[in-house]
Order: sequence, then C-alpha cells, then structure tokens
Amino acid sequence: MTLLTDPAAPTACPSDAAPAPDFGNATGLVCRECGAHYPLGAAYACVECFGPLEVSYDLSGVTREQIEAGPASLWRYAPLLPVAAYAGTEPNLQPGMTKLVRADNLGAALGMTAPLWIKDDSGNPTHSFKDRVVAVAQSAARRLGLTTLACASTGNLANAVAAAAARAGMGSVVVIPSDLEAGKTVTTATYDGTLLAVKGNYDDVNRLCSELIGDPVTETWGFVNVNLRPYYAEGSKTLGYEVAEQLGWRTPQQVVIPVASGSLLTKVDKAWRELTGLGIIAESPYRVFGAQADGCSPVARAFADGLDVIRPVKPDTIAKSLAIGNPADGPYALDAVRRTGGAVASVSDADIVAAIRLLARSEGIFAETAGGVTLATFQRLLATGQASRDAETVLLNTGDGLKTIDAVSGVVGPTAVIDPRVDQVHEVLAPR
Repeated sequence: MTLLTDPAAPTACPSDAAPAPDFGNATGLVCRECGAHYPLGAAYACVECFGPLEVSYDLSGVTREQIEAGPASLWRYAPLLPVAAYAGTEPNLQPGMTKLVRADNLGAALGMTAPLWIKDDSGNPTHSFKDRVVAVAQSAARRLGLTTLACASTGNLANAVAAAAARAGMGSVVVIPSDLEAGKTVTTATYDGTLLAVKGNYDDVNRLCSELIGDPVTETWGFVNVNLRPYYAEGSKTLGYEVAEQLGWRTPQQVVIPVASGSLLTKVDKAWRELTGLGIIAESPYRVFGAQADGCSPVARAFADGLDVIRPVKPDTIAKSLAIGNPADGPYALDAVRRTGGAVASVSDADIVAAIRLLARSEGIFAETAGGVTLATFQRLLATGQASRDAETVLLNTGDGLKTIDAVSGVVGPTAVIDPRVDQVHEVLAPR
C-alpha cells in the first residue's frame, strides 16, 4: 500500500539549479493548521497562517523487513525519517535502541495485573532522549549546508547538541536559563562549544533564539528546535517505533509520556499511526497519557478545563526539563490524548521525588525528574481510575537521574555513619 502524507509535494528543481538535498522519503513541509505546502528547507512556520510546519512523506514500499535489516540504532528507521539513506554512516553519536525494561517489581507495587514496561532512554549517548531529535536535526543541517548547531534548552537538549556537534566537527551555540541544574550546565560546557546562560526562564530563552533567526551572524546556524524543528521533532518518532518493535511489532494498551513542549507525545502517537497505516503493525487501540508537574502544567490544566487552547504559565518546579510554560505542541498533544481516550494530569514536586525513589528501589533505574513526573502521574491516573491496572503499559523515562541529583540529595544519604568496627555494623543492622 501507499502512505502518501503529502499529495501536493513540491516540484523538482529546474535542471540548471543545484541538486535538491537528499531527505530520503520526505517530500516537503506542510502546515499543521491550514495544510499549505512548502519545499524542504530551514523553515518552521507557515507564511499563510503562522502555523507550525511538519514533514510529509511518501512511505510507499517501506516494509518491516527493510527496517529490521538496518543497524541497531535509530538509523534503522531511516526510511521513515527525513534523512538520507547514508545519514547513519556520517559522524554522529548513534543514539537509539535503548532498553525496554519489564518492570515486574514496580508493577507489583502498583497493583498491576498486566505487564508494565519502562522505556529507559537514559541509555542514549548523553543520557536522554534528546540525542534522537538532535541526530535527525543534525542530518538536516548537513543537507542544508549549515555548519553550526544551536538550540534553546532546558538542559538535556543542551548536552545533546554540544556533544553531537563535537562529534561531527561542527560548531555549537547553546542557550539555556541561568538557573539550570549544575549537572546539565557543567556537562554541556565540557564539550567546549559556546554556552550562553540567560537570566530568565525557558520561554525567554526560546524567544531570544527565535529573534536570532535571520540575523547575519546566524546565517549558517541550524537552531535544532527552531528553524530545524520539523526535522528535529521527527526524531521523537523513533521512541514509538522502538517500543512497537521491542514488543514484537505491536503497541501497548497504555503509554505515559512526559510533556514539555508536547512534541514527544504527539510524535510517539504519529509513529504508531504510521506503522499501522503501512501494515507493519496490526491496528489495535491504545491510550496516550500526558504527564506534567503541578508547577508547570498548562496542558494538564487545559485538559481538566476542557479547553482546546493552552494558557501560558510561569514555571516553578524541580522538573526543569519539563518547565516550558508556553508549549508549542500543547494543542496537538491534547488532540492525541483525547482521540485515544487518554488524559493529561500533573503531580507535585514531593510526588516526583517519591516516584524517583520508588523506581530506583523497585527496578534499579535512577530517573531524572521528568521520569519521576511520568511515574507519579501514572500513580495518580491509577488512583483516579483514568488509567487501568489491567492494561499493558509503557512508561517513558527520558533521562538519567545523575543529571538532576539535587532533586533527591536532600532526602537520601547514608543509612548511618560509623567507625570501621564490626559491632557498629551489627548495631545498624539489628532489628528495631
């Protein structure tokens, strides 16, 4: 069958023009609001209605066998991405194919009667799912002749951009809020690119980067989550592809996804719809749930209030990787959640810390605060009956707890401080 998501793809370049960049099966950019079509390039907003652009494809001929013959990285899904067939052979961090962990201990603690899984993306090269989106954006930057990778970031993306640029011999310019966790700031700076700390929150940082687009100084810069955003966002689909493949080419009944901009949630859903449309997986109902922190929960509030628009908020939470007060993909996340019968909910900072500790002691996975948000939100959804203990569920852990160690440093520590004496060990271990 043919899955043609862009029936009005741009025409080819004239014969005397430079060859068009190789974006694989991608055919163009299309506005998510009005449907206007554009050629593939460094563009992210529709000139007709200012809606966001996304990549469209002709995926005819893509098969499961073709994917399974690919490398053990996200590049196995190259036929489903806006990348050249050879993109994976260029210098890059080779992210993807992270573990899907069967979480039986955690499932028992939550009273699950169906399998529970953790998709643990802390196993990526810079220990978060952002390595995926950067890899695809970097491929686009190469195709478009850009020489510097740049971004606005709450931390994980900063790490990923700086590392990917270093690996590829490109320059990097990373812009972050000045109050980020030290672990994310130091690790980004270690890659020795340009790191700019802005006095303000992420929305201030993102606005600054948007204003820099078109500046003569940035002519050869690819802002991965601004002018390269259509390609960058497609990298998130690989999480959905991997979960389906690792489950034996099927979808779970429930998935819980942390929400910052909302792009990850929408793209996991898009990945499963693509696989279904191609006949690679059988059509089966699934519910998508979004997870936010109380201190930055504009999407959860809109869902609870039955709204289609997102009211921006000023973030105030320990989950700084999710602290986007005006999420660009919030309305589309609401659409995906409602269409699948899911929900979006939020949890307190105390709940987040408790969930980080629960996941660590039950499954040996130390999640960053976003992972704590995901698990704590799932606990809340179970308690309210919005999610089911009888449905096979995947929780996404998008980053490593070593990046947000401050979140738990005040509540955990040595069981006891003792002298090097056996009797003191006995005393500590004695029943109380």
